[in-house]
Amino acid sequence: MKAYVFVLLLVMMGSLRARADTIDDLVARMSVDEKIGQVQSSAPAIPRLGVAAYDWWSEGLHGAARNGAATVFPQAIGLAATFDPALVTQIGQDIGAEAREKFMVTGWHADHGRFDGLTLWSPNVNIFRDPRWGRGQETYGEDPWLAGELGAAFVSGMQGQDVARPVAAAAVKHFVAHSGPEPGRDSFDVDLAPSDLGNTYLRAFHRVTGAGSAGLMCSYNAVNGTPNCANPKLLHDVVRKQWGFGGYIVADCDAVMDITAFHHAVPTMAQASAAALKAGVDLDCGAAYAALKEALREKLVTEADLDRSLKRLLRLRAALGWTPGRASVAEVPVFPKDTRSAERHALALKAAEESLVLLSNPKGTLPISTQKIAVIGPDADSLPVLEGNYHGTVQDADTPLLALRHAIGAQRVVYAPGSVLASHVPQTVPETALVGGMLEAVFAHDDFASAPVVLQSARLVDVDWDRAPPAPGVATSHFSVRWSGVLSVPEGGAQLSVHVERCFDCAGHDPVRLEVDGRTVLTHAGDSQSDMVMAEPVAAGRHWVRLDVVHTGQDGGVRMQWQVEAVPQRREALAALAQADMAIAFLGLSPEVEGEALSVHAPGFLGGDRTEIELPEPQRALLDALMETGKPVVVVLHSGGAVALGPARERAAAVLAAWYPGEAGGEAIANVLLGQAEPGGRLPVTFYHATDDLPPFADYALSDMLGGRTYRYFSGKPDAPFGYGLGYGDVVFGQTHRAGKGFEVTLQNRGRRATTAVPELYIFPPGGEGRPGVELGGVQRVPLRVGESRVVRFDVLPEAFSFADVQGVMHRVTGTYQVAVLPAAPVAGKPPSGAATFSVGMGAP
Repeated sequence: MKAYVFVLLLVMMGSLRARADTIDDLVARMSVDEKIGQVQSSAPAIPRLGVAAYDWWSEGLHGAARNGAATVFPQAIGLAATFDPALVTQIGQDIGAEAREKFMVTGWHADHGRFDGLTLWSPNVNIFRDPRWGRGQETYGEDPWLAGELGAAFVSGMQGQDVARPVAAAAVKHFVAHSGPEPGRDSFDVDLAPSDLGNTYLRAFHRVTGAGSAGLMCSYNAVNGTPNCANPKLLHDVVRKQWGFGGYIVADCDAVMDITAFHHAVPTMAQASAAALKAGVDLDCGAAYAALKEALREKLVTEADLDRSLKRLLRLRAALGWTPGRASVAEVPVFPKDTRSAERHALALKAAEESLVLLSNPKGTLPISTQKIAVIGPDADSLPVLEGNYHGTVQDADTPLLALRHAIGAQRVVYAPGSVLASHVPQTVPETALVGGMLEAVFAHDDFASAPVVLQSARLVDVDWDRAPPAPGVATSHFSVRWSGVLSVPEGGAQLSVHVERCFDCAGHDPVRLEVDGRTVLTHAGDSQSDMVMAEPVAAGRHWVRLDVVHTGQDGGVRMQWQVEAVPQRREALAALAQADMAIAFLGLSPEVEGEALSVHAPGFLGGDRTEIELPEPQRALLDALMETGKPVVVVLHSGGAVALGPARERAAAVLAAWYPGEAGGEAIANVLLGQAEPGGRLPVTFYHATDDLPPFADYALSDMLGGRTYRYFSGKPDAPFGYGLGYGDVVFGQTHRAGKGFEVTLQNRGRRATTAVPELYIFPPGGEGRPGVELGGVQRVPLRVGESRVVRFDVLPEAFSFADVQGVMHRVTGTYQVAVLPAAPVAGKPPSGAATFSVGMGAP
């Protein structure tokens, strides 16, 4: 056996040597122009050398994204709420396999365009330090240990067990200290203490690169005066030299251009591209590296610098299955085409159920057992709320409204949207305003000249067809859709609009035309990238409407929207509740108002971020009106982060945080509300009482600002602490005690239902400047039957006792520590009575 292993190792070494020689030879045969083309994300084909075109930009944050129908798992913040690295590994495996399936449909011999590659720029392990950041939904929350563990689990799942032949290649982002504000992100300079950098912002990246991430993406911003994508101290000295990272480094899209255009660090693009390349950036997402030719002429870089990055990129393509020198497939595992399998949907459902966090249930209202419910709220019947951002194309997903109808029968559910998301933000025209629904006619061509190939009814116009057909048997582009029906406009009238989802690969949007009562009120030729075109006001009453959309590009989808007055909407909601025993209010936010670089003009929002964390005013007014009826109101809160409900939280019968829960989110919510599943999530972020609890958004300091940031430094009392979440059981935690080199605690379920406990190990280090007051050091998910007791053990790794000093140098901190296993983070970072106390010296703890 030993001889066999030895021979196998020799064969593998010989294969790797041959591949390296082949790549070295290939690079030697390239011209300078060809080399420069290959270090830009849209790498062109080189036919004479057998190199196919390959676009490096693909996404896989919570599913294979922007490339047609795919499994859509809960948004990353929801995955973080599962506190379940093993589950995240499974999800990573499915995302990698699905990306490989789509890649193999195109085939190795063909050119691969944007979002059709195997280099997925995920996960995002930025620290969600402030709930106002709109992109916080893409992260694993505010704790660096949890973000690192989940990021590592995601990467190991996506890339697979064979390090030399990954299924797909992850790239962890955005390095480093990047978490808003969105406006000004291209020029923002983070003034950061070295201790904060070491103790918080670098840690998750270190963990994920150490887990074998194939790539790392540097961010737009600067840290302490130096743009991240031109910072050799970070990219070379820390990432490559100190951490030993051997993967490729890619600049966020146009970040190299930002070095000169926004940071003004250097005057020319040649100098910017040279600074990035020499700092360690192998690949530019954008066109700035075209200036490397000028940089070479000016001797700012050498061809050897260029070759080093190019070889690193080509070796990764070879590891993914490309045969250097010809565009045919090598020995690459071919996965079956099965993007809509029952197994993947079941995994998405499990993830969604585990992500739901029960924040309150004081009278045991949940699970619900009433005869009739009123489903109310702007998020009850919204496709974008299920999808989150950076998503694949959902097929046949049930919104919470539809899932509850399917679960208990449509006759037991009444519905009214009740409110817009926020003032001046259009909402999808709801089914309640479309008399008898809409007739949807699908045409197989990009005009309406021939007969429709599909005629079907539609409840509303809210579709996602990003690289996906509108109906079976229809192509994914160059088709047309016409919706027609009767629209009932409430008193006060309405302002109609059509929203076309952003297109990444085309110059403009799909052409649209909207008619009201036979008169064209909106027409758009599709020759610009404006997200929305406003129509003329429409008076109260019934109107015949027709919407035509010609799908010629790769726009994501279309929604028919309106703005109406608040009072009639609330009146409709109260009328619905009058027919029911209780209300389920689906409130919160949406990717329509929080996300990356959005153009949202509404009170409380700015550029994709929030300026305040309170529930938007129109929804507060709706919630107050519902509660004034005296009937129970259960709040299901959709958002990418913390939302403060204020006094309404105490008045609510129950509050469930649902995030953006993916394709199975509606079903998961129905299952949890009805008691067919456990609310399995825990908060990956602190829920604060109010915006006034937060330091200035742009300040990245953690420990020295108005009470601190995140549970690790915050000295106040939160609305709900990090790690918090209730189940339908009643788990009692015993005291934590030492057990050898680890720690143990006894858990007992004293409730009337089986449940899953999530014990969390917290470490309280000795005090020190810049050092957190408390650290998460481990989590487990422990199923407990009724009455069952279990002893749970945690082993703590030595690195848990290392912290950065004021110079940013990591070292072992000796002294007295306390450790406690708790159901949530302690308030103000103070250890509870009965915590285990021990001393850490220079040896093992």
